[in-house]
Amino acid sequence: MKNDNSFFNRDLSWIEFNARVLSEALSSRVPLLERLRFLTIVSSNFDEFFMVRVASLKAQCKTNCDEKDLSGLTVLEQLTQISLRVRELVSMQYDCLLNQLLPGLALEGLLYVDPSSYTVEQERYLDSFFVSDVFPLLTPVRTGSDAVFPSIGNLRLHAAFKLQGNLAVPTSAMTSFLEKVGVFHCQQDKKTETSGPENIAIVQIPTSIPRIVWLPGEQGARCFTLIDDVVRTFGQSLFPGFTIKESLFFKLTRAADLTVDEDRDTDFIAAIEEILVSRLYSVPVRLMCTGDSPFILEYLKTGMRLQDSDIYPVSGPLDLPTLIELSNAEGFDHIRNPVWKNYWPVELPVDAPFWNELKRRDVLLHVPYQSWDPILRFINDSADDSSVLAIKMTLYRTSGDSPVIQALARAARSGKHVTVFVEIKARFDEARNISWAQRLEEVGVIVVYGIARLKVHAKILLVIRREREGIKRYVHLSTGNYNDKTAKFYEDLSIFTTNEEIANDATLFFNMISGCSSVLEMKRLIMAPINLKSELLALIDREISKTTPENPGHIIAKLNSLGDSGLINALYRASNAGVKIELNVRGLCVLVPGVPGMSENIRVVSVVDRFLEHARMVWFQNGGADDLYLSSADWLPRNLERRIELLFPVLDKNIKKTVLDILHMYFIDNTNAHYLLSDGTWLRRQPGKDEKEIRVQTLLHIAEKRKAELFAQEPQREFIVRRIES
Repeated sequence: MKNDNSFFNRDLSWIEFNARVLSEALSSRVPLLERLRFLTIVSSNFDEFFMVRVASLKAQCKTNCDEKDLSGLTVLEQLTQISLRVRELVSMQYDCLLNQLLPGLALEGLLYVDPSSYTVEQERYLDSFFVSDVFPLLTPVRTGSDAVFPSIGNLRLHAAFKLQGNLAVPTSAMTSFLEKVGVFHCQQDKKTETSGPENIAIVQIPTSIPRIVWLPGEQGARCFTLIDDVVRTFGQSLFPGFTIKESLFFKLTRAADLTVDEDRDTDFIAAIEEILVSRLYSVPVRLMCTGDSPFILEYLKTGMRLQDSDIYPVSGPLDLPTLIELSNAEGFDHIRNPVWKNYWPVELPVDAPFWNELKRRDVLLHVPYQSWDPILRFINDSADDSSVLAIKMTLYRTSGDSPVIQALARAARSGKHVTVFVEIKARFDEARNISWAQRLEEVGVIVVYGIARLKVHAKILLVIRREREGIKRYVHLSTGNYNDKTAKFYEDLSIFTTNEEIANDATLFFNMISGCSSVLEMKRLIMAPINLKSELLALIDREISKTTPENPGHIIAKLNSLGDSGLINALYRASNAGVKIELNVRGLCVLVPGVPGMSENIRVVSVVDRFLEHARMVWFQNGGADDLYLSSADWLPRNLERRIELLFPVLDKNIKKTVLDILHMYFIDNTNAHYLLSDGTWLRRQPGKDEKEIRVQTLLHIAEKRKAELFAQEPQREFIVRRIES
């Protein structure tokens, strides 16, 4: 990704993040089933990338292909480079799957069997399985010159067959019967009955059929094949009177970067639902395929109006994310990561509500090293406590059967005032969010469906409780979603607090986003799109003003993405002023580090490991009076200008020390850290000859484990907390 400009290309940088994910799949240090998981993550990421980013670039290219981005690349140049790099990574991905992972899994007793290797017993089993479980669900669709091109759903696995008519043509009676029971039959041209015309039939593979088909197999091994193989092997029975000449499996990616008409105030939900339907059959942007049939491929390409650059042939199975089922196979713990237990924070009581503890001190929660259960406990206690008067919270993404939703519904049914700000424009979670939001409305929850033209991405919970001394407000602020499922593998930080200034700000925040208040100044919370970016710029400028040759300034930030040109130019100014800048950026980064006269004091590191790095934090030295913030926002234009986000300070001195220690750890990792070079390449760091291996996620896990062990030895909370704080 060479570049002579002050910025890297956004999308090419994001692709390099997936190259770092792929490097985990390629690493022999990673257990086999974890390597497979990383491989599937790459495919899932690319599916979304093509649906959103590539689709957007293609739409832009129709109006102005010569428009340049920050890196100086035209839209057409971006698409060309994206195609080249993605093809390179996909090739590496399939080489890893076919030549490393599947052979390695076979040696461990998890054996993939392709059709050429089926035993007589396995073939007999699959024949029966196809007739009973697969055949009734398949619906072949005829194509041809006199047929409309069939609808091809987004990201659905399909099989296409090139057919030729046989001499033995079914009688009209048999034809009638086949049609009644739904079996495919192509009407043949009477003039060519002896040879038959060539036809193409397309069969969607229903998602209700498991992708992994377990087989009877050798003793001591678990054998499996794929549903693709089963359909390919026994598909002939779908086409009586025809012979399959060629076959091709394919998966189409369609544009998902569709915008809803936000002026439709009275039926906004209906507008979102229309978008969900449109996404299934929107503009095609990529066709992945496997098999050998130029005839079928040309037909698909023409019918979908695709270019050669949109076709991605691969040498193995499609839809790799569905192979994640293998990682759950029983009896293979030895080729998985060892289980890391998460721990209840010692600062909070296990068997009592948190009210008294939170009035005494702020409490930090670091998932998944610590359990997410305290957040759920807090919400459940708030729902069931008769002294709680109101609950207000934002929800961006949550699990389908979320216990949070259940607790909020229970609170509303008990007469509490419950307000939920739900972002139904959260891409790919719209349908789920609409469903549970409507359920909440039915039990009396006040549901606010986001804000026109802004996504509510902030993560905040406010609980208002009547106590002996009067009304008390409890606030929870987080860098991550209120999602019990993702909290098991997303790394995030959050704080419980009763700080009066933050509680006042939280009240103002909810009033503002409900539309019942004009923009008000908050003392502690910083909000996008109002002043988050301007405040960050001011903090960077303050660091510049306080830096001296004897005491240079220092900025440390951990982000998911860095792509805002205004903030990057401010960091360049700070670098030139002598400020030391350390950035840990998980995903895309368009900042160019290490360039003399521009960014020689900036270092960029990225850590990719078993947990997804998700917490955003930023620290400013401030001449010794340091400031530390956590945030829901990445440093991208969309987060700073088109979303409701929060940046919140870490005020408790002990929590500040803990978070700063965590932040520093990300720059000493020498096993899973990658360093960004000024030419755009990422260099994986390796331990030196006499250097111990340092893996930040392991260190964080061990730290929580030791705290829990210490508490188990001496279970007096005050003693342990004081010892931890010291």
